[in-house]
Order: sequence, then structure tokens, then C-alpha cells
Amino acid sequence: MPSDFTIGQLAKAVGVNLQTIRFYERVRLLKPLARLPSGYRVYGKEEVQRLVFIKRAQTLGFTLKEVSDLLNLRVKGKGTCTDVKRKTEEKLRAVETKIRQLRHIARTLGQLLEACDSGQTTDACPVLKSLAGKGEILQKAVSGSSKVSPGTPSSKTKARKS
Repeated sequence: MPSDFTIGQLAKAVGVNLQTIRFYERVRLLKPLARLPSGYRVYGKEEVQRLVFIKRAQTLGFTLKEVSDLLNLRVKGKGTCTDVKRKTEEKLRAVETKIRQLRHIARTLGQLLEACDSGQTTDACPVLKSLAGKGEILQKAVSGSSKVSPGTPSSKTKARKS
């Protein structure tokens, strides 16, 4: 593995797009080791490791803000493993909440499909009626929870029990 990488070599080594690296630079998650007189960015092994860290954290669902917080704990050494554990526990709770929400959505979609008779005309379609606010299945699914914003399925429903 070379000790210095151009942006293209870095992108290829980690398996990301050039634009991803440029974006991470703009949001200050990554910075080149140096710039050559030609203007080319040069990255070192530390930047490769940092980019791998960012991508792995994203794979686990951490947002870029959360990744930045974790990187700051890692790099500055001011935090403790307890700080990292707390952030990881928060992420786990958020993921578990999202899973409950997705299971609820899956049950509701299943109920809509069960109510659907393929031979019906679209004006009698229970799926379309529910989406338009006229059907009972979707009304029951969201009753008792916060109102649903248009275009966001139960995004404001917090930790709803399934």
C-alpha cells in the first residue's frame, strides 16, 4: 500500500466516490495531508484509516454528525470509552425504535394487501382509499399516535409499542 494517495487512489482504496471524499472535506470530516504545487490533494495512511472509520460508522447507522463526534473522541483523546458506549447505546435505541416503526408499517401494509381485491376498480381500492385518508386500516394504524406529516410515514411517532 503506498504511503501517499491522490484523491482517486484514496477513493479506489476505500471503495468510495471522488465526490464523497470532496463532500467529507467540505464538512470537515476529512482533510488532505497536503496539496502538491499542481493543486492535487495528497492523502496519507491516516486519512485512509479515517475514511474507513467514517464508512464503517455509517454502515452501523451513525449520522455524519455522530461520526464527527466519535472521531473527535478518538482523535483528541479527551473522552473515555464510557462516552463512546453512551453514544453507541443512543444509536442502538434509535435503531430499535426504527425497527419497531418499520414492523408497524409492515403490518399495516400487510393488512392493506389483505383488504385488496385485485378485481376492484381503483376507486374502490382500499390501499388508495387509506392513503387518501378515507380507509379504515390506515386510520386505525395511526390513531393514538402523533399526526403524520405528509410524505413521512409515522416519522413523528416516537418509540411506539408494537
